[in-house]
Amino acid sequence: MEKIQKSKLNLDFSIIEKARKAAKDIALETQKYIDQHTTTTIERTICRLFGIDGVDEFDVPLSNILIDKLEKEKCLETGAATYIGNAVIHTKISPQEIAEKVAKDELDIINLPLKDISEIKAIVNIIAQEKLTLISQQKKKRNEFLRKYGDKKGPLIYVIVATGNIYEDIIQAKAAARQGADVIAVIRSTVQSLLDYVPYGATTEGFGGTYATQENFRLMREALDEVGEELKRYIRLTNYCSGLCMPEIAAMGAFERLDMMLNDALYGILFRDINMKRTIVDQYFSRMINAYAGVIINTGEDNYLTTADAFEAAHTVLASEFMNEQFALLAGLKEEQMGLGHAFEMNPELENGFLYELAQAQMAREIFPNAPLKYMPPTKFMTGNIFRGHIQDCLFNLITIMTNQRIHLLGMLTEAIHTPFMSDRALSIENARYIFKNMKSISEEIEFKKGGIMEKRANSVLKKAYSLLETIKRQGLFKTIEQGIFAGIKRPMNGGKGLSGVVLKNKDYINPFMDLMSFELKKGGN
Repeated sequence: MEKIQKSKLNLDFSIIEKARKAAKDIALETQKYIDQHTTTTIERTICRLFGIDGVDEFDVPLSNILIDKLEKEKCLETGAATYIGNAVIHTKISPQEIAEKVAKDELDIINLPLKDISEIKAIVNIIAQEKLTLISQQKKKRNEFLRKYGDKKGPLIYVIVATGNIYEDIIQAKAAARQGADVIAVIRSTVQSLLDYVPYGATTEGFGGTYATQENFRLMREALDEVGEELKRYIRLTNYCSGLCMPEIAAMGAFERLDMMLNDALYGILFRDINMKRTIVDQYFSRMINAYAGVIINTGEDNYLTTADAFEAAHTVLASEFMNEQFALLAGLKEEQMGLGHAFEMNPELENGFLYELAQAQMAREIFPNAPLKYMPPTKFMTGNIFRGHIQDCLFNLITIMTNQRIHLLGMLTEAIHTPFMSDRALSIENARYIFKNMKSISEEIEFKKGGIMEKRANSVLKKAYSLLETIKRQGLFKTIEQGIFAGIKRPMNGGKGLSGVVLKNKDYINPFMDLMSFELKKGGN
């Protein structure tokens, strides 16, 4: 792993190495549990990856119908792929046709005589490889666009659309791209993360956002490719691969060429009360899919600072970044795909708050030199005073360019106002573009005072993060979360939503996608 040898903050790299080692030990210990279990969501994801799509007459997804039947009969411990592959051999029809017949009670795949396991593995591997080829083609297409147009140097301006109507989102997304946005994030409808199924088709109603569906992904991708051709730029697309359908949405995004996915189990545990065992297992497979598809994940450490004090809790953000890095590596993600999250959330009344923010952003940049860090704007202390808000965003923009952040989630001057202005996105983009251009090379020109406020702050945060990681290593991740270390939120190990969907694998369990992707990722690509 490449390291910065000279630190502007005089960081102690021996502590960084020890912190990284502790995080790796935490991830490896947790991985033992992950490897022993599957979930209803992972099995539905296998169905989707096999090409099963659509809903029945009651709008219930076919993947849910199939897995619910297998779960009811305690068959998931062997894996859905076993029963689907066996049915393909018997019927000579596709997984999609099998699912349609199961939904109509025209086919009982559970009681079909089980063929030889080697024959089943052979057929599911053939089908899986065909579907993975489609994902590889989408990755290749993204790379072709980036070669054709070139990739932007410096911060990517990341903006949000969230009307609830995918067609209105498309209008706003195209306008934002023309104004200078590089990444369009379609915010999900409120609490979709708690739905244990994925809605189907194009949607025009949503509260606080737009439903994440495969058709919505396709429509927005098509629209951004269209405006990208007009602008001669590749416009990246982001959505949420989190919640109870984490790996399913990862599969949908892989098929439709999304470029970034918000993907973090800890966020779901802390802020959506999703059971920690369920979502940690789901996260692994979702990250493997993202790794294979060349998707950049965005993690949610910034959210800790919306409930905890940004000055006092900075070390929990860094500790979480260390762990997220190690969990991502285990799933096959490259460092260049790790959009580790942090945020500009100090109280504006704090003396020297800007210096502390600058120290922490530079610290993250030096510790994770190859990661496209995702830097989040001020939200907690934004008020109805849009003029002060615009200044707060300006200071945030300054730190981004001074510390070479990559994914810059644009701050909005109307953040604290229920009804935003028509021009707020345009004004915010203008603010960021002005600063990024006017101060383009500032990071190459500045040094920080030896023994100064920023050096002391960064090293203090680093030492506290390492100490916390050693504590987590001793106690285990699950028990640490129970104690409320992150964001001050306690979650019981066997509480929350989704625990019933966790299944212990048996020795005959099959997941051809995990096997094939793992092989390709270890080999160095697809």
